[in-house]
Amino acid sequence: MDFPASIKQQTCQDCLSGQSLGFDIKMAFQPILDWQAQSIFAYEALVRGPEGQGAGWVFERINKSNRYYFDQACRVKAIETAARLGCSTYLNINFMPNAVYNPETCIKATLEASDLYGFCKEKIIFEVVETEEIPDKEHLTRIFQSYARHGFLTAIDDYGAGFANLEWLQRLKPNILKLDMALIRDIDQSPAKQAIVQDTMAQCELQGTRVLAEGIESAAELAWLVSAGVRYLQGYYFAKPALEQLTPLSAIHGLAQ
Repeated sequence: MDFPASIKQQTCQDCLSGQSLGFDIKMAFQPILDWQAQSIFAYEALVRGPEGQGAGWVFERINKSNRYYFDQACRVKAIETAARLGCSTYLNINFMPNAVYNPETCIKATLEASDLYGFCKEKIIFEVVETEEIPDKEHLTRIFQSYARHGFLTAIDDYGAGFANLEWLQRLKPNILKLDMALIRDIDQSPAKQAIVQDTMAQCELQGTRVLAEGIESAAELAWLVSAGVRYLQGYYFAKPALEQLTPLSAIHGLAQ
């Protein structure tokens, strides 16, 4: 990966203190459910603008010159905010593989933030944004291997919408695979989508990867997924992302209270 020397020379403290992006960021949190346990498994941290503007507003301001600092800032902000809110579940953090020049170096700020804010690193799940173009797939493999050595869990996000396929699933061996909402939408009415999900689940079972369905918006989608054995679920049907808040179990729609 090609990164300017000035970035490679940055210290962990630089990442913790933050490099000016020209704007502030905040985090919204959306719950991920363990349907079998009828509990909250994790919260996914989703970047927002300083006044709650959506992710699109934020990403319009990200380019090659600030991508590294943005990726680092999101990690630290997610950990700091989750710790401040008293998050005791897993925490899902999206990362940009093209912003990671060296996995061992770039993870240092995350480790320091975990120590500084008292958030257990073993409860951090790093999600690779699966729709981002990955010019160096060996690089992504090294990132996953490095994160595993440090005790972090890994996930492929938006599976079915971008580069990943069953071969990649076998190669990366993520702890969690998140099925893209395009696969989930109206899955109860689509035998073709059902077959894709069932084949994917079979491979995940073989290698010990947990399957998570995201983007659930209807009771019918939920019913099919539960009947198919999908344990981990996320979507507007249950709860929308909440800005700097952790939606409590009692406020989640569709669970047996």
